[in-house]
Amino acid sequence: MADPQGFMKVARQVAEQRLVCERITDWSEVYPGTLGAAVLPFITAQASRCMDCGVPFCHFSCPLGNLIPEWNDLVWRDEWQVAADRLHATNNFPEFTARLCPALCEAACVLGAVREPVTVKNIEAAIIDRAWADLRVEPVSPDWHSLQTIAVVGSGPAGLAVAQQLTRAGHTVVVYERADAIGGLLRYGIPNFKLEKTVLDRRLKQMALEGTTFKTDVDIGVDITGKQLTQRFDAVVLAIGATQPRDLVVPGREFTGVHQAVEYLSAATKALTSAAPSTIDARGKHVVVIGGGDTGADCVGTAVRQGAASVSSLEIMARPSEQRPANQPWPLYPTIYRVASAHQEGGVRLYSVSTTRFLGENGQVNAIEITDVDNALAPIPGTTRTMPAELVLLAMGFTGPQRTGLVDELGLELDARGAIVRTADFQTSMPGVFACGDCGRGQSLIVWAIAEGRSCANGVDAFLKGSVSTLPKPIVPAARPLSR
Repeated sequence: MADPQGFMKVARQVAEQRLVCERITDWSEVYPGTLGAAVLPFITAQASRCMDCGVPFCHFSCPLGNLIPEWNDLVWRDEWQVAADRLHATNNFPEFTARLCPALCEAACVLGAVREPVTVKNIEAAIIDRAWADLRVEPVSPDWHSLQTIAVVGSGPAGLAVAQQLTRAGHTVVVYERADAIGGLLRYGIPNFKLEKTVLDRRLKQMALEGTTFKTDVDIGVDITGKQLTQRFDAVVLAIGATQPRDLVVPGREFTGVHQAVEYLSAATKALTSAAPSTIDARGKHVVVIGGGDTGADCVGTAVRQGAASVSSLEIMARPSEQRPANQPWPLYPTIYRVASAHQEGGVRLYSVSTTRFLGENGQVNAIEITDVDNALAPIPGTTRTMPAELVLLAMGFTGPQRTGLVDELGLELDARGAIVRTADFQTSMPGVFACGDCGRGQSLIVWAIAEGRSCANGVDAFLKGSVSTLPKPIVPAARPLSR
C-alpha cells in the first residue's frame, strides 16, 4: 500500500477550479490547463491516503472494476507510467471518466465511511493527463488480423469502447455515425467546459492509427439499411444510445422557444466551430431549465456563457438532504444535494415544483405556469404562479433508443421500458447483432457505457471465434435475458 499512515496525516484536497468570473467568459474546461496539470502539485500526497483495504469497496462500486488501490500506490511511489498501464487495463478512456463520471468509487471508499474519501477522480485525471503530456499513450496495433468484419453503429463511449477492443483483437471494425463528427454525446451533448473536444480528438486519432475506420454522416437505417449492414459484415453492434427524450405534454408545448436539452447543447457546441451563431441562443433571454440532473446543469452553464438575462432550474422532486440518507448507507452512492460547477456560475434552483402550462404571444413562449407539489407530487392548492421564460429547455431524461429505422427494420425485441433486449453475451434477438450502452441498459452513466462496450466486445469476439474470448471484460450484471 501507499503510506500506512497517510490517511491520518493528510487531509482530503481536491483540484481548484478557475474563478467563476473568468471561466464564464469562455468555453474552456473549468480547471486551469489540463485537469492533470491542475492536480499534479498535490496528487502524490492524496494518493498516500489510500489504505489498500483488504476488501476495496471502490472496486465493488466501479462498473469497470478499476484497480484503484494499485494506481494510488504506484503514484505515491512516483511510478507514473506503470500507473497509466494499470489504469488502461480496465478503462479505455480514463480521461473521459475522470471528467464526467460522478465518482461512484469515492462514495464507496472505505476511508469515506469514517472520514473524507480518497480523491480518486483527481488521481485518475492526473495519471492519464500526465501520460498524454509525456507522449506515452500510443496506438496498440493487433499482432494479427482475423479477416472478420464488424460494424459498430454509434460513436458514443459504448461504441468507441467496443470498437477499440475489437480492433485490438485483430478484427476489421467500421464505426458509423450519423452526425458530422465522431463522438456521440461526448461530441455534441457534453459542453466544452466539461470536456474540451481536443481531449476527445486525441483519443480518436489513437484509435484511427490502431486501425479503426470511422464514417460520419451515415444514417444507418436510412442511407444503409439494416439488411445491407448484416449482409456486409460478420457482426453488427448497436451502440445507438437512448436518444428519445422525455417530453412534457402540457398546454402551450407547441410554442416556439421550447426545446429539448440535447438539441440546445448540440447547437451551442456546433456554433463554437462555426462562423454562424447558435441556432438556439439564450443571450438576453429569461431561461428556464426543466430537470435538475447533469444535463440540466449543462444547460445552465451553457446559458450563462451565452449571456442569458436569468436562468432558473426546476425540479419536481424535493431538495435532497446534504447528508447521506439513512436508507442509503455506505457504500451505496447516495442521493444528496450536489452543486455542479455550472450551479456555482449563476441561476436559481427550485425544488418541488411542477410545470402546468406554457404561456406565450404570437406563437412564442414568454412565461411558464408552475405549482408547488407535495411529497406525493400532487399539486398544492393556492401555489400556482407564473415566471418569465423566453427559452425553455426540457432536461427530463430519455425513454429509450430510436425505434424508427434500424431497430424496427431488424425487428429487435424490446423490453417494457423500450430498451433493446440482450442475452448475457449482449446479443439481441437477431443472431449476429449485438447491443451495448444506453440502448440496451437504459439511460445511464459514461462509466457504465464503457463497461458495457468492453463486455459486448468480449461477446462479439467469442461469437466470431466460436469459442471463449480472451478479451478482458469487467464484472457487470448480466444483460437481461430474452423474454422467450
